Amino acid sequence: MRRLGLVTAAAVLCLLASPWHGAHAQAPAPIPLELNKLEPIAPGAGCRVYMVVSNPDADPITQLRLDLMLFGTDGVISKRIALDLAPLAAKKTAVRLFDLADAACDSIGKILVSDVLACQGGKAPAADQNPQVCLDRLQVTARGKVELTK
Repeated sequence: MRRLGLVTAAAVLCLLASPWHGAHAQAPAPIPLELNKLEPIAPGAGCRVYMVVSNPDADPITQLRLDLMLFGTDGVISKRIALDLAPLAAKKTAVRLFDLADAACDSIGKILVSDVLACQGGKAPAADQNPQVCLDRLQVTARGKVELTK
């Protein structure tokens, strides 16, 4: 009977130490990104875009640069921009806005997060940060008629 208890305890310890368990226990939290609002700046002056982004981590995000593709209402790519969302304080939600000087709000049909150009957070050195991990963590949503996808 005692031998069975030792075998069970050893099996539980092996399971806890396995890469499968560690990978799931250490999965980073999603980074919510919301396209909140599009607002005309002035007649013929362009469009102001409001993004709401949250940092769920206990450490600040010091770099988060996205490669965005803007599609017209006809589905054709109209513009490519790089958008810096950082710095983001730990456990904080922030609003980031940017102006599109030569685009009318009603001409934008969809915004695609094509890639993460740079990301840095926590205490890991910049060389250890993988943009693909940051892209996978992004959880995109949109309010209004313009879609935000990745």
